[in-house]
Amino acid sequence: MESKQRHGCVTAWLILMIIANSLTAVTYLFMGDLIAEAIAQSLPQPIMTVLAIIGIANLIFAIMLLKWKRWAFWAYVATSIITLIINLSIDQGVLASFLGLSGAIILYAILQIKKDGISAWKSLE
Repeated sequence: MESKQRHGCVTAWLILMIIANSLTAVTYLFMGDLIAEAIAQSLPQPIMTVLAIIGIANLIFAIMLLKWKRWAFWAYVATSIITLIINLSIDQGVLASFLGLSGAIILYAILQIKKDGISAWKSLE
């Protein structure tokens, strides 16, 4: 059996996702004041906790994508939709809220990059 390979850009993006989601989870868990300052509104602690859990989940999904698991992509899409709903419910604005979905769209596009004629998407199990 031939070993799977992915383009370096795909690997780099997944590593960036791991770093970004780790930082997101830590920020929501321990630096809520910074977030409240950045968005000019205070968020209830349960919302901060849910967003931290989503960050941890997305971290796990990025790791599982590195391990070639297609379900992790769909789980990432699900957390993006949950985040969209949360952002709309806390009045982040329609445009800003929908921009959050761009991460899933970019991830899908990056998974289409081919190495030796085969995309990472096609290699996912």
